Amino acid sequence: MTRSLADPAPIRLGIDRLLGEADLQRPLRGRRLALLGHPASLTGAGRHSLDALHDGPDLEVFAAFGPQHGMRGDKQDNMIETADYLDPRYRIPVFSLYGEVRYPTAEMLASFDVLLVDLQDIGTRIYTYLTTLTYLLTACAAAGRSLWVLDRPNPAGRPIEGSLLEPGWESFVGAGPLPMRHGLTLGEIARWFVAERRLDLDLRVIEMGGYQPDQPPGWGWPVGELSWINPSPNAATPNMARCFPGTVLLEGTTLSEGRGTTRPLELFGAPDLAIEPLLSRMHSLAPNWLEGASLRPCWFEPTFHKHAGHLCAGLQIHTDNRYYEHHRFRPYRLMALFLKAVRCEHPDYPLWRHFPYEYETERLAIDLLAGGPFLREWIEDAHAAPDDLERRLAPDEARWREITDEFRLYR
Repeated sequence: MTRSLADPAPIRLGIDRLLGEADLQRPLRGRRLALLGHPASLTGAGRHSLDALHDGPDLEVFAAFGPQHGMRGDKQDNMIETADYLDPRYRIPVFSLYGEVRYPTAEMLASFDVLLVDLQDIGTRIYTYLTTLTYLLTACAAAGRSLWVLDRPNPAGRPIEGSLLEPGWESFVGAGPLPMRHGLTLGEIARWFVAERRLDLDLRVIEMGGYQPDQPPGWGWPVGELSWINPSPNAATPNMARCFPGTVLLEGTTLSEGRGTTRPLELFGAPDLAIEPLLSRMHSLAPNWLEGASLRPCWFEPTFHKHAGHLCAGLQIHTDNRYYEHHRFRPYRLMALFLKAVRCEHPDYPLWRHFPYEYETERLAIDLLAGGPFLREWIEDAHAAPDDLERRLAPDEARWREITDEFRLYR
């Protein structure tokens, strides 16, 4: 099949450009390389990047690093640590950055000259791969190492949503003053972070070729060109990536976010909720926050995790049909509205989950996720209206768009 001049160029991932372009390989020859990757670190042809680097150009990988869930995807549930190990095929160390340490040690940094970062992100601040990247940017700058980001698509696309993380609320799910839905690729985030922290770092981003994040039908994800490989076990579809900036808030609640079902973080609910009154309340409070996607009342029974073995009443979010409007869908506001409706309909509902969350034991998970206590306080305040939250969100979203414009690589 021939491609017409009107057709967009096929996408070329950062890893594919490195493997295929001698000019990009030349500065790396003779240097000790390490790779930070995970199960979705695949070439466009479907080979894992670690295998392709070993079998491809004249480059030598001395070590590998794995983020949360591991380099090859060894951990399925959330917040389960991974140990270091020796790769059985290549006999190189694979260091875990979600185990005994999350920040690389001096021994780890001594194993390479250049770190290649090839991670599939999903465009949400709390996704821990982004935090791991920022830790490595800081560590490599301090140790005099180089860091190259082999860029990949942001399946959530360019829209921005959420407030900027408040000072003092940094955590493993909050690496810096970003909104929940940041609208950038990891390569673009790296450029912003190095400038924001004034890091003295040899950073290079290998840009994608042919990436058009503002184009349908994928709106960030190249539908029909790349297979969707779960970047983490519960990131099962591009639909999840679109919903995640909102549904991730449920991790800080007693409500099920759908873990233990085949559609985690796309559907949500609890055994003791009446969905129709909640939907009516949401429509009465802020109908415009429900636009852009389809909401379907549903029933589900998680096989593990919250409410395992109990029939839950809930909602499923659909962004995979003709009713989806990319720039009108605002998942963060949608989920904030749902939680507000729960509190209005059930004033005494035990909504907030008290448990250790991503290495934090004192602060509430919902506050860590939101980047401060303001969202929970808005939900709990019986007199607070959607306009009050809008006045908090809109200026921060505009500010982030302005701050990051110079770091965008794909226009």
